[in-house]
Amino acid sequence: MRIKCGVEGEGVLDMSGQPQMIWIVRDFERCSGCRLCELACSLKHEGEVWPEASRIRVIEVVPGITIPHLCTQCPDYPCVSACPFNALSVDKSTGAVVVDEGKCTACGKCVDACPGKIPRIVKGKPSVIICDLCGGDPECVKACEKAGFGALKVIPRPEESTIMFYARTPKEAAKLLVKKLYGINPEEVM
Repeated sequence: MRIKCGVEGEGVLDMSGQPQMIWIVRDFERCSGCRLCELACSLKHEGEVWPEASRIRVIEVVPGITIPHLCTQCPDYPCVSACPFNALSVDKSTGAVVVDEGKCTACGKCVDACPGKIPRIVKGKPSVIICDLCGGDPECVKACEKAGFGALKVIPRPEESTIMFYARTPKEAAKLLVKKLYGINPEEVM
């Protein structure tokens, strides 16, 4: 399947020019920790530089290893199922989780249900925040690509096993990198 990526405002299109469900793949080894993705996200969603309210967070669990942490759009969407107020839904065109701020009480049930603990409750926000893929044209990816790092890329939604590989906490992801990059037991430094 051929895809058209990175065209301003178009997101990912299939061969017929129709939007398709997308996903952000993360290359942890390419993340520099610059946090431009956080700035781009907060500007898009909040209209100001407010990294704490960014839907993507860059976490440094171990010096030198930074983990871009954002929603993986789990195939079974446990966060959506866990919400007792039906405040979360799935955007059928992108696959992103969408928060209805009018229904969300920030109870945290979605955070508890998420395998990566990705939804966040931020002081000053009335509802939980989760990556909505910017409606199909993620600003974090554009910022990362423009800076030349390539740690984030938009791809067509992959198979379940790929998605679930990324549905983990930053600490769990960092353990894999410590072993791979430093060749030491993660428990020695974490």
